[in-house]
Amino acid sequence: MAESIHGHEVMEMMMASEKGFTKSSLKKAIYQKFGEAARFHTCSAENMTADELIEFLEAREKFVDAGEDAEQGFTTDPSKICDH
Repeated sequence: MAESIHGHEVMEMMMASEKGFTKSSLKKAIYQKFGEAARFHTCSAENMTADELIEFLEAREKFVDAGEDAEQGFTTDPSKICDH
């Protein structure tokens, strides 16, 4: 099994891109950076697919609006990344 990637790495990738995402475009970016077979973990969950990680992050309110225009989608913020 491939090494598990922490969800923080995905959030850091989002911040570095300086653009908004939709769920679909975030999934595509995750696949491009980490591969389609990648598995993810967080401080409280493990062995998640990209889809499961996106749902997990959304449910825990880790996403913030990317701008006033709804078409800009969402991003994340350093304050949303736990430090433990």
